[in-house]
Amino acid sequence: MDLFEYQAKELFVKHGVPSSEGRVTDSAEEARAIATEIGKPVMIKSQVKVGGRGKAGGVKYAATPDDAYEHAKNILGLDIKGHITKKILVAEAKDIAAEYYISFLLDRSNRTYMAMCSVEGGMEIEEVAVQKPEMLAKIPVDAVKGVDLAFARSIAEQGHLPADILDAAAVTIQKLWETFIGEDATLVEVNPLVRTPDNEILALDGKVTLDENAEFRHPQHLEFADIDATDPLELKAKEHDLNYVKLDGEVGIIGNGAGLVMSTLDVVAYAGENHGGVKPANFLDIGGGASATVMANGLNVILGDAQVKSVFVNVFGGITSCDAVANGIVKALEILGDGATKPLVVRLDGNNVELGRKILADANHPLVTIAQTMDEGADKAAELAAAK
Repeated sequence: MDLFEYQAKELFVKHGVPSSEGRVTDSAEEARAIATEIGKPVMIKSQVKVGGRGKAGGVKYAATPDDAYEHAKNILGLDIKGHITKKILVAEAKDIAAEYYISFLLDRSNRTYMAMCSVEGGMEIEEVAVQKPEMLAKIPVDAVKGVDLAFARSIAEQGHLPADILDAAAVTIQKLWETFIGEDATLVEVNPLVRTPDNEILALDGKVTLDENAEFRHPQHLEFADIDATDPLELKAKEHDLNYVKLDGEVGIIGNGAGLVMSTLDVVAYAGENHGGVKPANFLDIGGGASATVMANGLNVILGDAQVKSVFVNVFGGITSCDAVANGIVKALEILGDGATKPLVVRLDGNNVELGRKILADANHPLVTIAQTMDEGADKAAELAAAK
């Protein structure tokens, strides 16, 4: 989960990372009030999850509260690379003597953590990496040893930060590492990390990506979710702990196991070419269990998608046998009642497949068609969707 800048700074404050005073708002009037409270010049910063805000006019200096009001009025609603500004951060403007770059990230290719540091901050780090690669230090970080003050100082030194601020920079870098580890992040980035004329080291901007797989350790992270930007069906699925991603198609997909579901998406897309270009409407993995409740929740989410014209249930019985899946489908349709209105094509294979098919056949539900193979099921589901 990517955070807005103001949310990243909330985590910085929590872990003692020095930054600038400020508050977030969605009102120009409140922006003026916040600037008045701060009592100093402020920066008005668009809160969108994309880079290049300054170049797009989304970051402005305001010398007075009235200036803050005018800039806030212009920035709210501003489109920055397809992201509409709905909130702004009003933060104290700081005198800047120099700008640096620091980040901690998950280095997937080398299966480790990495620190990146550069004296060339304040610009897009991709440009530094291309134009001045020697100025961007990339330092592997041992997950067990972590980053103490001595190692943090070494990171700053390798990033070519000036010798007279290495100790001060090390303190901030070490606290950023604490943020990275303490919040189960996959990225903590500060650009710029600034040096003030008084040699303070401050994180004036912040980008944080949290590992959603670690949410069970951080229930408070749910407060950071961007509800407005999340599809309502995906929110509904998340409430039921379903692995669901909405796509732009007409055939709803339910399967057990990510690999099987991905294969089903491909097979349905291929079959859809023979039926007017019908496509998969979603990715939905119900996992190892296919109880009536799980199946009902999955069907309820998919049937709530107005684009869906048919549903393809593709299950391979393993730990959960096909008869249990079949019973789950039958009971799910009973639970949904009149809420189930779209045809279902069901393909079962694996453990107890014959008994599973018999259960579905005996139920003889008017919406259910039994398919013997995945290809047959995909073709039938595409055909039914095209006929609607």
